[in-house]
Amino acid sequence: MRGNIIRRILVALIIFAPALSYTGCKKQAKCGCGKDVLSTLAATSCYIYWTDGATITAIVVGDAYSTYVFCNPSEMFPKLADAKTGDILQVSGSAYWDCTYVSQSSNSSYQSLYKTYDIQVTDMSINLYGKNKPGAGLNSATPRN
Repeated sequence: MRGNIIRRILVALIIFAPALSYTGCKKQAKCGCGKDVLSTLAATSCYIYWTDGATITAIVVGDAYSTYVFCNPSEMFPKLADAKTGDILQVSGSAYWDCTYVSQSSNSSYQSLYKTYDIQVTDMSINLYGKNKPGAGLNSATPRN
């Protein structure tokens, strides 16, 4: 009799344990500029690339598997007047998931090492490697030799 009751309790626990342990869905990060901030870059050295005047992309030095696409390229193009595509610049801003990357990775059976982010750039400057003043802005009025 006592063994029968214990078996019933164990069967009930096996059936109801998953339901009792369920804590709800985790909030999924929203994608796109101005949504949920994933990380923040603070004067991070990045290779900056642009081609057609419409998009600017950044690749962090030492991390070839992550690409950051600027959310505000029209605001940053004037700062690139003295730079060439492929130059290393210091970039600061907030990074978000790229919606195209999120939709492609959710439809894939494996996560890709190559990640794409959107970034709302707040500042971009030249690293002068100890010359003049560190972090001098692009298009500065100081003469260059």
